[in-house]
Amino acid sequence: MAKTKQLATKATGPLSGVRIIDLTSVVNGAYATQILADQGADVIKIEDPGGRRGGGGDIMRYPGHVPEGAPRDMGPIFLTINRNKRSVVLDLKDPKAQRALCKLIESADVFAASVRYEGLKRLGLAYEDVKAIKPDIVYVHAAGYGSDGPYAGEPAYDDLIQSASGLADVLPRTDGNDTPRILPTLVADKVSGLFMAQAVTAALLHRARTGQGQFVEVPMLECVTSFLLVEHLYDHAFEPSLGQWGYPRVVNPHRKPFRTADGYIGLLPYTDRQWDQFFEVAGWGDSLAKDPRFADYAARAKHTHELYGLVETVTGTKTTAEWLALLKPLSIPVVRTNRLDELEDDPHLAAVGFFEQYEHPDIGSYKQLKPPVKFTGSPANIRRHPPRLGEHTDEMLAEFGIVLGEDEPA
Repeated sequence: MAKTKQLATKATGPLSGVRIIDLTSVVNGAYATQILADQGADVIKIEDPGGRRGGGGDIMRYPGHVPEGAPRDMGPIFLTINRNKRSVVLDLKDPKAQRALCKLIESADVFAASVRYEGLKRLGLAYEDVKAIKPDIVYVHAAGYGSDGPYAGEPAYDDLIQSASGLADVLPRTDGNDTPRILPTLVADKVSGLFMAQAVTAALLHRARTGQGQFVEVPMLECVTSFLLVEHLYDHAFEPSLGQWGYPRVVNPHRKPFRTADGYIGLLPYTDRQWDQFFEVAGWGDSLAKDPRFADYAARAKHTHELYGLVETVTGTKTTAEWLALLKPLSIPVVRTNRLDELEDDPHLAAVGFFEQYEHPDIGSYKQLKPPVKFTGSPANIRRHPPRLGEHTDEMLAEFGIVLGEDEPA
């Protein structure tokens, strides 16, 4: 069992001193604000108290199992994307809660929301409303679709964005099954969250240089389509088009982990020298190196289907350990293929301490994933457990002398 870590005592990341009022939820926005929180930002997560069916706060509190006796609002997905945040419960339909939120906004640098913009308008939280409270606010809206297009304001979830962005068309171009399919990971949410985190830091840099805040829109469809078409626009980068959609090396049914005698490896010789060396150790001598289909990068790019098919015929002749021992000294890119239940035993992840264990006062021992980006001068850290619903309401409101249920002085 991993040694239990202690929470850090203070923020040391590059965003230390930045306060974010966070009206995001689910995965997209919450992933973005956790990245910023890991990097030092003070993220105040505003959550709804819930209705007659209970289950208040971020809906991601509830999927999955919790340990016996633990509160059901601390589900596993919530744990992975809400550390380093403080939870404040406010019923934003209540004028007193709205006034309390205005006080919090006055103290903030960033206002981040994933509520549909029309909903924010109805709550009096459109950009102009928030700007009137804090003129230099960086207001970041995680939208489903850009406000200039006909889909603006429509609901958007990962499944929908994978479908609309063309992402669901990638597997059909790989395996010949024409049925569109979505990838079994929340890639649209997480990619959009990465765009959002980067947009916040860029807007903060602009404000530091100019003193000006701004409205920043981060639309999922545009972000994910941009992400996808980096390589898959391919021949359609030209006008008129010169050929196909999809980077052939990537939409190749043989681009996959290769079976060995006892498992699988990820293997990708890339340079001319690496392929020549691989052909040699695979037992083909220089016959394939002289084959015009594989003579250089451009030729291999046209014939990846045949090339990867040949690789697959030879990898099964040796064990995973034998291939690693043979190829690593030649600097040929190769790794052991991990199953999910093998990740904690991966020697590299173990050496860098990627999986960290903490003790939560309400749920007991739980794992966190170490912030992956390394800042040598201002390291990210984990200093707060994922919060219980409303855990920090009294603490935050007391900072401004607010008591809900009482009228504030005029």
